[in-house]
Amino acid sequence: MSVDPVLAAAERFSPEGGIVAVQEYGGGNVNDTFLVTLGEAADSRFILQRLNRRVFPQPELVMGNLRTFTRHLQRRQQQELHSSGRRWETPEVRFTRDGSDYWIDPQGSFWRSLSFIEQARSLDSISDLDHAAEVGYALGRFHRLLSDLPPDLLSDTLPGFHLTPGYVRQYDQVLEECRQPRSPEVDFALKFIDRRRAGVSVLEQARNDGRLTPRIIHGDPKVNNVLLDSFTGLAVAMIDLDTVKPGLVQYDIGDCLRSGCNPLGEETADREAVRFEADLCQAILRGYLSQARNFLRPPDYDYLYDAVRLIAFELGLRFFTDYLAGNLYFKARDPEHNLARALVQFKLTESIESQAGTIKTIIRDLR
Repeated sequence: MSVDPVLAAAERFSPEGGIVAVQEYGGGNVNDTFLVTLGEAADSRFILQRLNRRVFPQPELVMGNLRTFTRHLQRRQQQELHSSGRRWETPEVRFTRDGSDYWIDPQGSFWRSLSFIEQARSLDSISDLDHAAEVGYALGRFHRLLSDLPPDLLSDTLPGFHLTPGYVRQYDQVLEECRQPRSPEVDFALKFIDRRRAGVSVLEQARNDGRLTPRIIHGDPKVNNVLLDSFTGLAVAMIDLDTVKPGLVQYDIGDCLRSGCNPLGEETADREAVRFEADLCQAILRGYLSQARNFLRPPDYDYLYDAVRLIAFELGLRFFTDYLAGNLYFKARDPEHNLARALVQFKLTESIESQAGTIKTIIRDLR
Protein backbone atom coordinates (compact mmCIF):
# COMPACT_ATOMS: atom_id res chain seq x y z
CA MET A 1 0.00 0.00 0.00
CA SER A 2 1.45 3.37 -1.01
CA VAL A 3 1.74 5.75 1.92
CA ASP A 4 1.00 8.78 -0.29
CA PRO A 5 -2.85 8.67 -0.15
CA VAL A 6 -2.70 7.91 3.57
CA LEU A 7 -0.38 10.83 4.23
CA ALA A 8 -2.52 13.10 2.07
CA ALA A 9 -5.59 12.17 4.13
CA ALA A 10 -3.73 12.60 7.42
CA GLU A 11 -2.68 16.09 6.38
CA ARG A 12 -6.32 17.07 5.77
CA PHE A 13 -7.12 16.38 9.44
CA SER A 14 -3.89 17.83 10.88
CA PRO A 15 -2.47 21.28 11.55
CA GLU A 16 -0.12 22.26 8.75
CA GLY A 17 3.30 20.67 9.13
CA GLY A 18 2.28 18.88 12.32
CA ILE A 19 2.56 15.20 11.34
CA VAL A 20 5.40 13.22 12.94
CA ALA A 21 4.36 9.67 12.01
CA VAL A 22 1.58 7.63 10.38
CA GLN A 23 1.34 3.90 11.01
CA GLU A 24 -1.16 1.11 10.44
CA TYR A 25 -3.15 0.42 13.57
CA GLY A 26 -5.31 -2.46 14.81
CA GLY A 27 -6.46 -5.51 12.93
CA GLY A 28 -9.95 -4.69 11.67
CA ASN A 29 -11.50 -6.89 9.00
CA VAL A 30 -13.30 -4.09 7.12
CA ASN A 31 -11.78 -0.58 7.22
CA ASP A 32 -8.14 0.53 6.91
CA THR A 33 -7.07 2.18 10.17
CA PHE A 34 -4.01 4.32 10.93
CA LEU A 35 -2.61 6.06 13.99
CA VAL A 36 -1.38 9.58 13.26
CA THR A 37 1.12 11.16 15.65
CA LEU A 38 1.51 14.92 15.80
CA GLY A 39 4.12 16.93 17.69
CA GLU A 40 3.93 17.90 21.33
CA ALA A 41 0.29 19.08 21.19
CA ALA A 42 -2.13 18.00 23.91
CA ASP A 43 -4.06 15.87 21.39
CA SER A 44 -0.91 14.44 19.92
CA ARG A 45 -2.43 11.33 18.35
CA PHE A 46 -5.60 10.57 16.43
CA ILE A 47 -7.19 7.75 14.45
CA LEU A 48 -7.47 8.01 10.67
CA GLN A 49 -9.69 5.58 8.78
CA ARG A 50 -10.45 4.80 5.17
CA LEU A 51 -13.98 3.39 5.16
CA ASN A 52 -14.67 0.35 3.02
CA ARG A 53 -17.20 1.68 0.51
CA ARG A 54 -18.12 -1.82 -0.59
CA VAL A 55 -19.33 -2.48 2.97
CA PHE A 56 -20.59 1.07 3.63
CA PRO A 57 -21.94 2.30 0.28
CA GLN A 58 -23.31 5.47 1.92
CA PRO A 59 -20.52 6.52 4.30
CA GLU A 60 -22.06 9.99 4.75
CA LEU A 61 -24.89 8.25 6.64
CA VAL A 62 -22.32 6.54 8.86
CA MET A 63 -20.93 9.95 9.78
CA GLY A 64 -24.43 11.34 10.38
CA ASN A 65 -25.14 8.52 12.82
CA LEU A 66 -21.79 9.02 14.50
CA ARG A 67 -22.48 12.71 15.09
CA THR A 68 -25.96 12.01 16.47
CA PHE A 69 -25.21 9.27 18.96
CA THR A 70 -21.81 10.53 20.13
CA ARG A 71 -23.40 13.89 21.02
CA HIS A 72 -26.06 12.02 22.97
CA LEU A 73 -23.46 9.85 24.72
CA GLN A 74 -21.40 12.89 25.68
CA ARG A 75 -24.46 14.63 27.15
CA ARG A 76 -25.35 11.54 29.18
CA GLN A 77 -21.76 11.16 30.35
CA GLN A 78 -21.71 14.76 31.56
CA GLN A 79 -24.91 14.17 33.52
CA GLU A 80 -23.33 11.12 35.22
CA LEU A 81 -19.86 12.57 35.68
CA HIS A 82 -20.07 12.81 39.46
CA SER A 83 -22.45 9.95 40.22
CA SER A 84 -20.73 7.16 38.32
CA GLY A 85 -17.22 7.54 39.75
CA ARG A 86 -15.71 5.74 36.77
CA ARG A 87 -13.80 6.91 33.73
CA TRP A 88 -15.84 6.52 30.55
CA GLU A 89 -15.02 8.02 27.16
CA THR A 90 -16.52 8.21 23.69
CA PRO A 91 -14.39 8.74 20.56
CA GLU A 92 -14.97 12.24 19.17
CA VAL A 93 -15.27 13.13 15.49
CA ARG A 94 -12.37 15.29 14.25
CA PHE A 95 -12.67 17.78 11.44
CA THR A 96 -10.61 18.70 8.39
CA ARG A 97 -8.96 22.08 8.12
CA ASP A 98 -11.98 23.35 6.20
CA GLY A 99 -14.46 22.14 8.81
CA SER A 100 -15.77 18.91 7.25
CA ASP A 101 -16.00 15.65 9.20
CA TYR A 102 -14.82 13.58 6.23
CA TRP A 103 -12.66 13.88 3.12
CA ILE A 104 -13.02 12.14 -0.23
CA ASP A 105 -9.68 11.82 -1.99
CA PRO A 106 -9.14 12.03 -5.78
CA GLN A 107 -9.48 8.25 -6.07
CA GLY A 108 -12.90 8.36 -4.37
CA SER A 109 -11.77 6.89 -1.05
CA PHE A 110 -13.71 8.12 2.00
CA TRP A 111 -11.61 9.23 4.96
CA ARG A 112 -12.54 10.29 8.48
CA SER A 113 -10.76 10.96 11.75
CA LEU A 114 -11.56 10.23 15.39
CA SER A 115 -9.92 11.14 18.67
CA PHE A 116 -7.53 8.57 20.13
CA ILE A 117 -8.33 7.33 23.63
CA GLU A 118 -5.07 7.41 25.55
CA GLN A 119 -3.92 5.12 28.35
CA ALA A 120 -6.24 2.36 27.21
CA ARG A 121 -5.83 -0.96 25.46
CA SER A 122 -7.91 -3.78 24.06
CA LEU A 123 -7.39 -7.54 24.21
CA ASP A 124 -8.39 -10.04 21.55
CA SER A 125 -9.70 -12.57 24.06
CA ILE A 126 -10.92 -12.66 27.66
CA SER A 127 -8.05 -12.92 30.11
CA ASP A 128 -9.99 -13.76 33.30
CA LEU A 129 -13.41 -13.44 34.94
CA ASP A 130 -12.81 -9.82 35.96
CA HIS A 131 -12.07 -8.93 32.34
CA ALA A 132 -15.22 -10.79 31.28
CA ALA A 133 -17.32 -8.74 33.69
CA GLU A 134 -15.78 -5.51 32.36
CA VAL A 135 -16.62 -6.48 28.77
CA GLY A 136 -20.22 -7.05 29.81
CA TYR A 137 -20.24 -3.80 31.80
CA ALA A 138 -19.01 -1.84 28.76
CA LEU A 139 -21.76 -3.12 26.48
CA GLY A 140 -24.39 -2.65 29.19
CA ARG A 141 -23.31 0.92 29.83
CA PHE A 142 -23.24 1.68 26.10
CA HIS A 143 -26.80 0.32 25.72
CA ARG A 144 -28.02 2.14 28.81
CA LEU A 145 -26.64 5.52 27.79
CA LEU A 146 -28.37 5.18 24.41
CA SER A 147 -31.59 3.63 25.72
CA ASP A 148 -33.40 6.99 25.68
CA LEU A 149 -32.27 7.97 22.16
CA PRO A 150 -35.09 7.14 19.69
CA PRO A 151 -33.82 4.54 17.19
CA ASP A 152 -35.50 6.31 14.28
CA LEU A 153 -33.03 9.20 14.66
CA LEU A 154 -30.34 6.94 13.19
CA SER A 155 -30.06 5.73 9.61
CA ASP A 156 -29.83 2.04 8.87
CA THR A 157 -26.38 2.16 7.30
CA LEU A 158 -26.23 -1.62 6.82
CA PRO A 159 -29.67 -2.84 5.72
CA GLY A 160 -29.97 -6.51 6.51
CA PHE A 161 -27.04 -6.53 8.97
CA HIS A 162 -27.70 -9.07 11.74
CA LEU A 163 -30.84 -10.37 10.05
CA THR A 164 -29.98 -14.05 9.87
CA PRO A 165 -32.75 -15.05 7.42
CA GLY A 166 -31.29 -12.56 4.95
CA TYR A 167 -27.84 -14.10 5.27
CA VAL A 168 -29.35 -17.50 4.52
CA ARG A 169 -30.94 -16.09 1.35
CA GLN A 170 -27.61 -14.53 0.36
CA TYR A 171 -25.88 -17.85 0.99
CA ASP A 172 -28.39 -19.69 -1.20
CA GLN A 173 -27.84 -17.20 -4.01
CA VAL A 174 -24.05 -17.49 -3.82
CA LEU A 175 -24.35 -21.26 -3.64
CA GLU A 176 -26.43 -21.27 -6.81
CA GLU A 177 -24.11 -18.96 -8.72
CA CYS A 178 -20.66 -20.14 -7.65
CA ARG A 179 -18.69 -23.21 -8.59
CA GLN A 180 -18.41 -25.00 -5.28
CA PRO A 181 -14.99 -26.22 -4.21
CA ARG A 182 -15.24 -29.73 -2.82
CA SER A 183 -13.49 -30.87 0.34
CA PRO A 184 -14.46 -32.60 3.60
CA GLU A 185 -14.53 -29.17 5.29
CA VAL A 186 -16.86 -27.69 2.66
CA ASP A 187 -19.15 -30.72 2.79
CA PHE A 188 -19.33 -30.41 6.59
CA ALA A 189 -20.23 -26.71 6.35
CA LEU A 190 -22.95 -27.33 3.75
CA LYS A 191 -24.61 -29.99 5.93
CA PHE A 192 -24.17 -27.94 9.11
CA ILE A 193 -26.04 -25.00 7.60
CA ASP A 194 -28.85 -27.11 6.17
CA ARG A 195 -29.54 -28.73 9.56
CA ARG A 196 -30.07 -25.32 11.19
CA ARG A 197 -32.19 -23.51 8.64
CA ALA A 198 -35.40 -23.95 10.59
CA GLY A 199 -34.24 -21.84 13.56
CA VAL A 200 -32.82 -18.77 11.83
CA SER A 201 -35.96 -16.61 12.13
CA VAL A 202 -36.46 -16.86 15.89
CA LEU A 203 -35.43 -13.28 16.78
CA GLU A 204 -37.00 -11.64 13.75
CA GLN A 205 -40.26 -13.46 14.40
CA ALA A 206 -40.22 -12.18 17.99
CA ARG A 207 -39.63 -8.65 16.68
CA ASN A 208 -42.49 -8.97 14.18
CA ASP A 209 -44.80 -10.27 16.92
CA GLY A 210 -43.96 -7.32 19.17
CA ARG A 211 -42.22 -9.39 21.84
CA LEU A 212 -38.86 -7.73 21.20
CA THR A 213 -38.43 -3.96 20.77
CA PRO A 214 -35.85 -2.36 18.46
CA ARG A 215 -33.33 -0.15 20.23
CA ILE A 216 -29.91 1.23 19.30
CA ILE A 217 -27.20 -1.42 19.07
CA HIS A 218 -23.44 -1.34 18.68
CA GLY A 219 -23.46 -3.93 15.92
CA ASP A 220 -20.00 -5.41 16.58
CA PRO A 221 -19.41 -5.71 20.35
CA LYS A 222 -16.62 -8.25 20.24
CA VAL A 223 -14.00 -8.35 22.99
CA ASN A 224 -11.38 -6.21 21.24
CA ASN A 225 -13.88 -3.39 20.72
CA VAL A 226 -13.89 -2.78 24.48
CA LEU A 227 -11.07 -0.52 25.70
CA LEU A 228 -9.65 -1.12 29.18
CA ASP A 229 -7.83 1.44 31.31
CA SER A 230 -4.12 0.59 31.05
CA PHE A 231 -3.66 0.92 34.82
CA THR A 232 -6.91 -0.22 36.47
CA GLY A 233 -8.12 -2.75 33.89
CA LEU A 234 -11.61 -1.24 34.06
CA ALA A 235 -13.61 -0.74 30.86
CA VAL A 236 -13.44 2.86 29.61
CA ALA A 237 -14.94 2.83 26.09
CA MET A 238 -16.65 1.00 23.27
CA ILE A 239 -14.93 1.58 19.93
CA ASP A 240 -15.46 0.63 16.27
CA LEU A 241 -18.76 2.48 16.05
CA ASP A 242 -19.56 2.31 12.31
CA THR A 243 -22.17 -0.39 12.81
CA VAL A 244 -24.20 1.48 15.45
CA LYS A 245 -27.79 1.44 14.18
CA PRO A 246 -31.36 0.51 15.13
CA GLY A 247 -31.73 -3.18 15.99
CA LEU A 248 -32.33 -5.76 18.69
CA VAL A 249 -30.01 -5.67 21.70
CA GLN A 250 -30.18 -9.47 21.66
CA TYR A 251 -27.92 -9.47 18.60
CA ASP A 252 -25.36 -7.40 20.51
CA ILE A 253 -25.54 -9.52 23.66
CA GLY A 254 -25.31 -12.70 21.61
CA ASP A 255 -22.31 -11.39 19.69
CA CYS A 256 -20.57 -10.24 22.86
CA LEU A 257 -21.02 -13.69 24.41
CA ARG A 258 -20.00 -15.44 21.20
CA SER A 259 -16.78 -13.43 21.10
CA GLY A 260 -16.04 -13.38 24.81
CA CYS A 261 -16.76 -16.98 25.73
CA ASN A 262 -14.44 -18.50 23.13
CA PRO A 263 -10.96 -17.91 24.63
CA LEU A 264 -9.23 -19.32 21.54
CA GLY A 265 -10.73 -16.56 19.38
CA GLU A 266 -11.95 -16.38 15.81
CA GLU A 267 -8.55 -17.00 14.23
CA THR A 268 -7.44 -20.15 16.08
CA ALA A 269 -5.96 -22.97 14.04
CA ASP A 270 -7.01 -25.50 16.70
CA ARG A 271 -10.74 -25.51 15.99
CA GLU A 272 -11.29 -28.90 17.62
CA ALA A 273 -10.39 -27.26 20.96
CA VAL A 274 -12.93 -24.44 20.54
CA ARG A 275 -15.42 -24.36 23.40
CA PHE A 276 -18.02 -21.94 24.77
CA GLU A 277 -17.00 -21.29 28.38
CA ALA A 278 -20.07 -21.02 30.63
CA ASP A 279 -18.22 -19.32 33.51
CA LEU A 280 -17.21 -16.49 31.18
CA CYS A 281 -20.82 -16.28 29.99
CA GLN A 282 -21.98 -15.82 33.57
CA ALA A 283 -19.38 -13.10 34.25
CA ILE A 284 -20.17 -11.16 31.06
CA LEU A 285 -23.91 -11.27 31.73
CA ARG A 286 -23.41 -10.20 35.33
CA GLY A 287 -21.43 -7.16 34.19
CA TYR A 288 -23.91 -6.39 31.44
CA LEU A 289 -26.99 -6.60 33.67
CA SER A 290 -25.40 -4.34 36.29
CA GLN A 291 -26.02 -1.58 33.73
CA ALA A 292 -28.87 -2.84 31.57
CA ARG A 293 -31.32 -4.26 34.09
CA ASN A 294 -33.27 -0.99 34.33
CA PHE A 295 -34.30 -0.88 30.67
CA LEU A 296 -34.66 -4.56 29.76
CA ARG A 297 -38.15 -6.08 29.75
CA PRO A 298 -39.01 -9.70 30.71
CA PRO A 299 -39.24 -10.90 27.06
CA ASP A 300 -35.71 -9.59 26.44
CA TYR A 301 -34.33 -12.28 28.73
CA ASP A 302 -36.38 -15.01 27.09
CA TYR A 303 -34.37 -14.77 23.86
CA LEU A 304 -30.83 -14.46 25.19
CA TYR A 305 -29.95 -18.12 24.67
CA ASP A 306 -31.39 -18.02 21.15
CA ALA A 307 -29.29 -14.93 20.47
CA VAL A 308 -25.92 -16.39 21.44
CA ARG A 309 -26.57 -19.62 19.51
CA LEU A 310 -27.86 -17.74 16.48
CA ILE A 311 -25.04 -15.18 16.28
CA ALA A 312 -22.30 -17.81 16.36
CA PHE A 313 -24.09 -19.66 13.55
CA GLU A 314 -24.70 -16.40 11.64
CA LEU A 315 -21.05 -15.36 11.68
CA GLY A 316 -19.99 -18.81 10.53
CA LEU A 317 -22.54 -18.60 7.74
CA ARG A 318 -21.24 -15.17 6.70
CA PHE A 319 -17.62 -16.35 6.69
CA PHE A 320 -18.55 -19.42 4.65
CA THR A 321 -20.63 -17.41 2.16
CA ASP A 322 -17.74 -14.97 1.70
CA TYR A 323 -15.39 -17.89 1.12
CA LEU A 324 -17.68 -19.25 -1.59
CA ALA A 325 -18.02 -15.79 -3.16
CA GLY A 326 -14.26 -15.24 -3.34
CA ASN A 327 -13.54 -13.36 -0.09
CA LEU A 328 -15.19 -10.06 -1.04
CA TYR A 329 -16.32 -8.78 2.38
CA PHE A 330 -13.87 -9.93 5.04
CA LYS A 331 -10.16 -9.37 4.62
CA ALA A 332 -8.49 -12.75 4.11
CA ARG A 333 -4.80 -13.67 4.20
CA ASP A 334 -5.30 -16.61 1.81
CA PRO A 335 -8.18 -18.20 -0.19
CA GLU A 336 -9.03 -20.66 2.63
CA HIS A 337 -8.96 -18.14 5.48
CA ASN A 338 -12.71 -17.47 5.62
CA LEU A 339 -13.47 -21.19 5.40
CA ALA A 340 -11.28 -21.75 8.47
CA ARG A 341 -13.02 -18.89 10.27
CA ALA A 342 -16.42 -20.38 9.42
CA LEU A 343 -15.48 -23.78 10.82
CA VAL A 344 -14.37 -22.18 14.11
CA GLN A 345 -17.79 -20.53 14.48
CA PHE A 346 -19.62 -23.74 13.62
CA LYS A 347 -17.61 -25.59 16.26
CA LEU A 348 -18.53 -22.85 18.74
CA THR A 349 -22.19 -23.18 17.76
CA GLU A 350 -22.06 -26.91 18.53
CA SER A 351 -20.55 -26.17 21.94
CA ILE A 352 -23.29 -23.61 22.71
CA GLU A 353 -26.00 -26.06 21.69
CA SER A 354 -24.50 -28.81 23.85
CA GLN A 355 -24.69 -26.51 26.91
CA ALA A 356 -28.17 -25.12 26.31
CA GLY A 357 -29.44 -26.13 29.76
CA THR A 358 -26.48 -24.60 31.58
CA ILE A 359 -26.68 -21.31 29.66
CA LYS A 360 -30.44 -21.00 30.21
CA THR A 361 -29.94 -21.61 33.95
CA ILE A 362 -27.33 -18.83 34.11
CA ILE A 363 -29.73 -16.43 32.40
CA ARG A 364 -32.61 -17.42 34.71
CA ASP A 365 -30.52 -16.97 37.87
CA LEU A 366 -29.28 -13.50 36.81
CA ARG A 367 -32.70 -12.07 35.91
